[in-house]
Amino acid sequence: MAGNRPIKFRILELCNKSGGAWNYEVVRQIQKEYNLKGDYQRDSINFDLIELASCSLLRDVEVMVDEEGIYKKGFLLHKYVITDFGKARAENACLMYV
Repeated sequence: MAGNRPIKFRILELCNKSGGAWNYEVVRQIQKEYNLKGDYQRDSINFDLIELASCSLLRDVEVMVDEEGIYKKGFLLHKYVITDFGKARAENACLMYV
């Protein structure tokens, strides 16, 4: 089960799907799988996404302002895809089949 592995590894898997994943989609999925609730946990997962992007394991391919309050009204929503470097690191750690 996904809830047994480190969150950042699971994030890489979620962003490996065709077309990538929006931060709010990843946050919701992680919160569900790891039974994490509340704004602090939500924001911590989003920070994990930012860290993975800053390390070049993920890349944002689309950005828009959250006008509807999907994640946080007025904040930026990012769509992330895993990079080739991220795939190689994930394969080295035996995290996924890419």
